[in-house]
Amino acid sequence: MIAATGIGWRIGGARILEDISLEVGTGELLGIIGPNGAGKSSLVNILSGVTRPTTGRVTLGEADVTRMSSTRRAHRGLARSFQTSALFDGLTARENVRLAIQATGSAPFSPFHPASATGTESIDPLLERVRMPGKGETLARDLSHGDRRKLELAMSLASDPTVLLLDEPMAGVSAEDVDGLTEIIGEVRDEGVSVAMVEHHMHVVLGLADRVAVLHHGQLLAIGSPTEVTSDERVQQAYLGEAL
Repeated sequence: MIAATGIGWRIGGARILEDISLEVGTGELLGIIGPNGAGKSSLVNILSGVTRPTTGRVTLGEADVTRMSSTRRAHRGLARSFQTSALFDGLTARENVRLAIQATGSAPFSPFHPASATGTESIDPLLERVRMPGKGETLARDLSHGDRRKLELAMSLASDPTVLLLDEPMAGVSAEDVDGLTEIIGEVRDEGVSVAMVEHHMHVVLGLADRVAVLHHGQLLAIGSPTEVTSDERVQQAYLGEAL
């Protein structure tokens, strides 16, 4: 569903990524791991169109989207989340999701437009899908960190994407919320959405991913099943003995 071929990215003389090639199949969850500074978020930015690569190309389905904006990629079925929160804190959870739905062009763009015109029948199922029933009228600023992450997922799913890119969705959340988010993301994958997920919680990646890609110093060190990757001596050395 989405593929990177020969991706390289440099800033001045600094090499951030070099010759990265990988793909995510239909209904597959690809975990992307690596030490800090390995280039994981940079790769997600290139896949989503936030950053244009220096070399290589990105394809979404059959289309070459390398020079296509993130907005145009979104209209082609790609959605993503970010490491840092991207919510409107002064709006309710329902209003945040409403904005995401309106951004697809299916309703007038106004967070305060009557619910009937924006499809509350579409909003509430999204909140229920991410385990947030009854929290639609809660201001985003009053939500727990875990619920904020769930709300961001609901907003990403509002466009009914075929490809979902997640950049550290578990960052900063409690162990209980990690379990809940893991379950939700697994369900999204099982529904046929292709997911690429950067994540530092290794037990989540290894338990959820169909395949795992390991980045190290901006290069693709290994890619394969969780078992294949964790038994790779190069991966073990890159993590300096860190438990995988």
